[in-house]
Amino acid sequence: MSRLASVTPVTSGPYAPPTPARELTVVSADGARLHVEVHGPETAPPVVLSHGWTCSTAFWAAQIRDLATDHRVIAYDQRGHGRSPASPACTTQALADDLEAVLAQTLAPGEKALIVGHSMGGMTVMAAATRPRFRDHAAAVLLCSTGSSRLVAQARVVPLGAGRVRTWITGRILGSRAPLGPVTPVAKRILKYATMGAGSAPHMVEACARIVHACPRAVRHAWARVLEALDLDHGVRELQAPTAIVHGASDRLTPPVHARALVAALPHCVGLTELAGVGHMTPIEAPDLVTGRIRELVTTYVVTESTPEATGAAEIKEGA
Repeated sequence: MSRLASVTPVTSGPYAPPTPARELTVVSADGARLHVEVHGPETAPPVVLSHGWTCSTAFWAAQIRDLATDHRVIAYDQRGHGRSPASPACTTQALADDLEAVLAQTLAPGEKALIVGHSMGGMTVMAAATRPRFRDHAAAVLLCSTGSSRLVAQARVVPLGAGRVRTWITGRILGSRAPLGPVTPVAKRILKYATMGAGSAPHMVEACARIVHACPRAVRHAWARVLEALDLDHGVRELQAPTAIVHGASDRLTPPVHARALVAALPHCVGLTELAGVGHMTPIEAPDLVTGRIRELVTTYVVTESTPEATGAAEIKEGA
């Protein structure tokens, strides 16, 4: 399956992918091979990053660059994305298998981590919610710009009122087999309208466009069909780990209605942060806030597990 070889991540600035401390290939349950990167000190508290549809590990560049100074950051390419080869198995169960495989190969038995999922990466977390290995390793979860069901019906990419016509058109657009082509000014304007807030800076749009346009169109189409039929409401109700949500108020792909539904359904929601003027690409549009929320959750739920005294302090903070 060919890729647009000319479409590469940006090479300078906060969104240029940093060099990992090490790389490995993880084999999932069905034999799918996943590209995994590990950044930062091996003894530091771990954070696992799961990116969204049409993205790659490059999507997390700003978070990785900041966190790797004092965290062990584990990022992987979803199957068919980035440097992970495509697989005929495109299902939410496969996403859960892949996350479990990454956790098994990068964390020690019983080691706890903060698991962060953006968009389809958040759906990966929901799909894995009942898996024993996920529960063994998940100290806490951060869901960014995601939803559990009715994605196409509730998307606002098409400027029409809700209903069958908008849903049909949205499904045809998101599931299109057409190539995205090179990153041009017109392509960037379209991507910005669909996925980002109106105030997103040009360098943010450039970074997102390069990442999204690098995704093979067959992979984009295959996963779009999965997202169109998505129903992970049961996974949200089974997500027992303390879970925080970050969402853009101007998100057209997964509008704030999804964030509110997650808050209502999660057994242990520890906060919703809604960002005014921000769209779907929250880690790129609001990098400092997303990174800061990650740090807060690691301090409260990962680092504090090392001593009984700290754990007690975390419980007091949560109940305050």
